[in-house]
Amino acid sequence: MLTAMLAAFAGGIILNFMPCVFPIISLKALGLLRHTQDPAHVRKEGFGFLLGTVVTMLILAGILLALRAGGTAVGWGFQLQSPLVIAFLALVILGAALNLLGVFEVGLSLQRAGEINLQRGAFTRAALTGALSIIVATPCAAPFMAGAIGYALVQPPAVALAIFFTLALGFAAPFSLISLFPALGKWLPRPGAWMSILKRGLAFPMFGAFGWLVWVLAQQAGNTALAAILAAAVVVSFAAWLYGMAQQQRFAGRRHKALFTATAALLLAALVPLPSVITNSAALPSAQATQQVEEVKWSPQTVADNRGHGKAIFVNFTASWCITCQVNEKTSLSTQAVKEALAKTGTLYMIADSTTFNADIDDALNELGQGSLPLYVIYPADGSAPKILPQVLTPSIVVNALTGASGKKT
Repeated sequence: MLTAMLAAFAGGIILNFMPCVFPIISLKALGLLRHTQDPAHVRKEGFGFLLGTVVTMLILAGILLALRAGGTAVGWGFQLQSPLVIAFLALVILGAALNLLGVFEVGLSLQRAGEINLQRGAFTRAALTGALSIIVATPCAAPFMAGAIGYALVQPPAVALAIFFTLALGFAAPFSLISLFPALGKWLPRPGAWMSILKRGLAFPMFGAFGWLVWVLAQQAGNTALAAILAAAVVVSFAAWLYGMAQQQRFAGRRHKALFTATAALLLAALVPLPSVITNSAALPSAQATQQVEEVKWSPQTVADNRGHGKAIFVNFTASWCITCQVNEKTSLSTQAVKEALAKTGTLYMIADSTTFNADIDDALNELGQGSLPLYVIYPADGSAPKILPQVLTPSIVVNALTGASGKKT
């Protein structure tokens, strides 16, 4: 248990630097730069981020453990297998981007339109940033995390929650340490007018995150869901603009209630139809399939039938919502060196796609002692024990593993 907790803590720290967290890093960066000379205020913001991170992690872990106890086979990042959750997250991140651009303000009392207020609403903003960071971070797993999560999922609830709690502490540690100990932030630049420009510039990574989530939704639920989320995005953006005007009119002492009412009506019009329109459908052909390499459809039976018959098997456990999976695909699995190694060694290449829920894949992850994606497994040609590759790949890692498993030189 101690080893798993240490691995979870280390994995949580590394998770800050994984591709899956990059889209949300703008909110954390802005929080770091919104420091003041008031140590009490800075610590309050740091505690808010830590609390939001830990509480959200424990809620997600509690739901995960409850579902598994009820017989549902789900794992880390399970909520992103739901198209409705993807749609909701996409609209939340779109709202965050519009907020950064100054279209409207959340949790702030405006002294003038568009001004960043450093004193009010900081705790709430920091807590919501922590919560959103954890939710967006779940599509991926950092080194050390997979084994820790896999261990946690087969332990009693108290032990599992302790490991997830440690994971949250590791994830929040870099930001919280600087906030809770303001002396560490003396190397950060001082607040100034440049922060307003930076704030707006940081909206664009959030738009990138919105685009990624819309793409994942299209993979999960098809063109009808894509049209629905794009229409909802337009309506939500218009509602955000009206809300910003209402805030300015309220600040100026003019009538604003009609605009607030219109904002609420538009949000309801955008959100209420989504559950009936966005549903699971057959996943589109896997976008992460390695080109020009013959694939064998993955299933537990297919692996069992081909294992130990003179050919190595390479299984790519992946999903459209897993950003690290996509990065590994572009930087390693789709490279010419890996394609040639697969061909020359005669390795059977299988993709286990978990973009939508698949109980067999979850069972396979549990059997392999892993609790998250990505997962790359090579079954040697001689039928010996499978080898699990690192979660962050390079072409040389894959080529060397294929060579060793097949017993053939590339």
